[in-house]
Amino acid sequence: MIEFDDVVAGYKDFMILNNLSFQAKQGAITLLIGPNGAGKSTVLKTLFGLLKPRQGRVLLDGVDISGASQKALLAKGIAFVPQGRNLFGQLSVFENLELGGITLGMKTTHERIPEVLDFFPRVKERLHSRASALSGGEQKQLEIGRALLLRPKVLLIDEPSIGLSPMVVQDVFKLLRKLADQGTTVLMVEQNVKSALAFSDDAIALESGRLVLHKPASDILADPNMERLFLGGAHTTSAAAPV
Repeated sequence: MIEFDDVVAGYKDFMILNNLSFQAKQGAITLLIGPNGAGKSTVLKTLFGLLKPRQGRVLLDGVDISGASQKALLAKGIAFVPQGRNLFGQLSVFENLELGGITLGMKTTHERIPEVLDFFPRVKERLHSRASALSGGEQKQLEIGRALLLRPKVLLIDEPSIGLSPMVVQDVFKLLRKLADQGTTVLMVEQNVKSALAFSDDAIALESGRLVLHKPASDILADPNMERLFLGGAHTTSAAAPV
């Protein structure tokens, strides 16, 4: 579904991704792990066209989408939920959803809003409240709901647990698991690694913008060296070769 082929990307003269190659399977949750600065968020930004590869290709179903515009990528079914809060706080929940569907047209957006709200009963109850009045968990659910209006084939999500209670985090992970089980490909960056691995299918460890490990999430979760790998030791002998 998603393939990075020898991708080099970064900011001006500073390259973050260095000859990165990997594949993410369709209908699976692939978790990106690694130390700060490893290039995890840069992968999502490059996939969503916010950064253009200096070298290599990004492929979706075998089609080169390297450097395509966000509008074109949305049309291809790729949605991005970035880190932090990205809502219009003074607008209502309903108005934020309308803006999420701006590329669809209002008729289609209004038809899809009820199906999205079925995923988020608490947000549905606050449909006409200002977005800024929602709790942190409700705001994150609204952001994800806004992305789901597009019925994405691919959902990119960066650090969804930031600022959320453990219970709400579990709810978010369960929703992502449900979406993947229904066929959505999810590529996720998440600081709460142990919890995220429990809901993921595969995990990719990055170090200095390079792939150092690609295994089933269950294998990494069972590995007593997992925490060391997450903190940047994935280049050691036990984890040297991608699988």
